[in-house]
Amino acid sequence: MNNITELTSLITPALMVPLLPLIGFFVVALFGKKLGHASGWIASLMILASFICSLFLFNGLSGGKSLNFDVYEWIKFGEVSLSFGFLIDQLSLVMLLVITGIGFLIHIYSIGYMHHDEGFSRFFSYLNLFIFFMLLLVMGNSYLVMFIGWEGVGLCSYLLIGFWFKNPAYNDAAKKAFIMNRIGDLGFLLGMFMLVFYFGGLDYGIVNQSAMTMEKGSGILVLTTLLLFVGATGKSAQLPLYTWLPDAMAGPTPVSALIHAATMVTAGIYMIARSNILFVLAPFTLEIILVIGVATSLFAAIIGIKQNDIKKVLAYSTVSQLGLMFAALGLGAFESGMFHVFTHAFFKALLFLGAGSVIHAMSGEQDIRNMGGLRKYTKVTFITFLIGSLAISGIFPFAGFFSKDEILAASFEHNKIVWILLSISSMITAFYMFRLVFLTFYGDFRGTEEQKHHLHESPATITIPLMVLAVLSIVGGFIGLPAVFSKIHSFKAFLAPVFADSKTLVEAAHEHSHSTEWMLMGIATIAALISIGYAWSLYISKKVIPENDSELSGFSKWVSNKFYVDEFYDAVFVRPFKVLSDLFLVLFDKLIIDMLVNLSALIVDVTGRTYRLIQTGNTGFYVFAMVISVVVFLFIQIIQ
Repeated sequence: MNNITELTSLITPALMVPLLPLIGFFVVALFGKKLGHASGWIASLMILASFICSLFLFNGLSGGKSLNFDVYEWIKFGEVSLSFGFLIDQLSLVMLLVITGIGFLIHIYSIGYMHHDEGFSRFFSYLNLFIFFMLLLVMGNSYLVMFIGWEGVGLCSYLLIGFWFKNPAYNDAAKKAFIMNRIGDLGFLLGMFMLVFYFGGLDYGIVNQSAMTMEKGSGILVLTTLLLFVGATGKSAQLPLYTWLPDAMAGPTPVSALIHAATMVTAGIYMIARSNILFVLAPFTLEIILVIGVATSLFAAIIGIKQNDIKKVLAYSTVSQLGLMFAALGLGAFESGMFHVFTHAFFKALLFLGAGSVIHAMSGEQDIRNMGGLRKYTKVTFITFLIGSLAISGIFPFAGFFSKDEILAASFEHNKIVWILLSISSMITAFYMFRLVFLTFYGDFRGTEEQKHHLHESPATITIPLMVLAVLSIVGGFIGLPAVFSKIHSFKAFLAPVFADSKTLVEAAHEHSHSTEWMLMGIATIAALISIGYAWSLYISKKVIPENDSELSGFSKWVSNKFYVDEFYDAVFVRPFKVLSDLFLVLFDKLIIDMLVNLSALIVDVTGRTYRLIQTGNTGFYVFAMVISVVVFLFIQIIQ
């Protein structure tokens, strides 16, 4: 750790990074109605200023430096001290740049997208608060500070998903997200209790030092990491706690981009990467993470094939890509997982914002079966959306090609079956993304005449962020060139200090030969092109239009209905708990609690009525009663 005196000049900008969005939240929340649409620009400028501070930190912490400082001691009991402090190192710097950079673009986009919404200023206050908590999550130097940010983004996601609260279905989606995240958060909280009890604190440094003294694969390490992984499963939407994420599409499109691309859903990935030493010392947990990641990636990709809501397709795409990132973590390829987090932020934000531009042009329509031919009316949206689709499909030279290639290469080295399953998932991704592109932008328009009349390109506040993200989706992968292209992997080299200690605990990974690397890249590219070609043959050549659910049967019906997982949860968990709560309402609340409350009221009433009879207001009677009382007390004293 660097001497703090050498880096004191960086403390102020480090504090300003989360403080600026918090100030923006208070200003917009308190004065938003008076500020009108200026509140959107104020909120955006706060995020831009935070991004500039992040760039300043990035420049100041070059050469593997890091900044770790406590703001104040929060709680102290026994030998355990819990402080509120910040750690700015290479891992947190990557997340800071992504959160503030992508967050700023989403804020600008929101100015155009939410322009006519009556809750304009309220929306921007929520966005600023969300960014504040996300920054707190990645900047904290302990699990305690991370947990504050963790819970904060959960709260803000509830507010943003249910932003249009007049619609009951949107409120249900917000509650679902909040409750399912609480399930995962319980695991995280229990994991923190384990850390305090067995590791002596919650600061990353203290935890890592204690972990290094433990036997690899010990029960304490396995249990602790499994509990932390449960927290990551809920926040990052892995099996079985993934169903809240597709429902989160109820929120405005900028919210979908913010939650799905650069911030909330990547929190679980960040937490495991930050805890890399713990997880490397618990290989059993890494195997569980690998299995869950592969299963989630494939399962969600299959569901995405039959979705017809443009945002739902992208939602299941996000779940699938998160599964790919978790698979990388399970393989121990932490840098590769974070590299995909980095590139995914660009093209997934682009895709969601592009979908919002399409919905804006279609007057709120989200069903791709009612679209078609939009490339003639929304050229900028079409070109940028196509770039995002090529990137997520892993086509060279777009960003997704490089990060996916790394994960597939790591899986090929670890287990050929894992490589095959992830390759299939990637093929399916290319298919459903170009199914979406072809049905939305090609062919004849299938909407109403009124919608056709309304078709137009989005305003500059929407298209400029799309163009910036498109450029990043093209060039973003070049910071992580594979060995066949460059001897230096800039992204891995930058993150190397963060993962240096965990690398000493495992055997060095076998380097692929250049021929093997070329083979793997060739197979991935050919597989993606085959999927795109198949989508072309179905939706362009044969002009197939997806059927309604009532027309489907067999496996297609199961896929279209998302394998009935929500219905299963409803039958196994929701309904029994509702019945149980109704039973407790009758047996416990009404028969016991209400009876006790009513009985106490009855006793007070009866005693009050009885005492009222002797409260006559006659002074003589009161004197007589006092005399009698004295006589009675004297008599009792004598007989004792």
